[in-house]
Amino acid sequence: MALLRPLLTALALLTCRPGGSLGCALPGSHAQVSRDNLVLLGQMRRLSPFLCLRARKDFRFPREMLEGGQLREAQAAAAVLRELLQQTFNLLHTERSSAAWSPAPLHGLRSGLHRQLEALDACLVQATGEGERAPGMHGPALAIKRYFQDIRVYLEDQGYSECAWEIVRLEIMRALSSSATLQDSLAIKDGDLGSP
Repeated sequence: MALLRPLLTALALLTCRPGGSLGCALPGSHAQVSRDNLVLLGQMRRLSPFLCLRARKDFRFPREMLEGGQLREAQAAAAVLRELLQQTFNLLHTERSSAAWSPAPLHGLRSGLHRQLEALDACLVQATGEGERAPGMHGPALAIKRYFQDIRVYLEDQGYSECAWEIVRLEIMRALSSSATLQDSLAIKDGDLGSP
């Protein structure tokens, strides 16, 4: 549990600000869902990571893009956050992931990610206007998509082994925790999502 505490704190920061520069208010339960998601990821551990040292891989999470100030507009930052949640949801919503983990925590995690996506989508529609879409797949959002593609290729190359899934579980925890900086940047921007 001591290892999870910093991750829980980071993910709580990810979504705890109700409005900020998004120009809309995420539900108060959004931060709790984030914390619950990390707890569920922790519960999904099936074997010790020390048994999987040979399966380790650096997926090169694009942290510098998220933390390096490349996301100047709130809309772009929100699009990256949405892409991170969507790609995580997609990865965990496959037949192979269902075989890798216990059904209860996996279902809870999928449900939590789905609720976060719905809340963020509603917020984006409110901030950008009905019918308008968030910015397309550019720069950092595209880097997130490539990052998850690398994870999928890794799983396939590793034959979807238990160790491969354990490495991916840890990587997802790191990615969701790292996105706290992105959420902080959304909360402190001067404009709203409709601003250029």
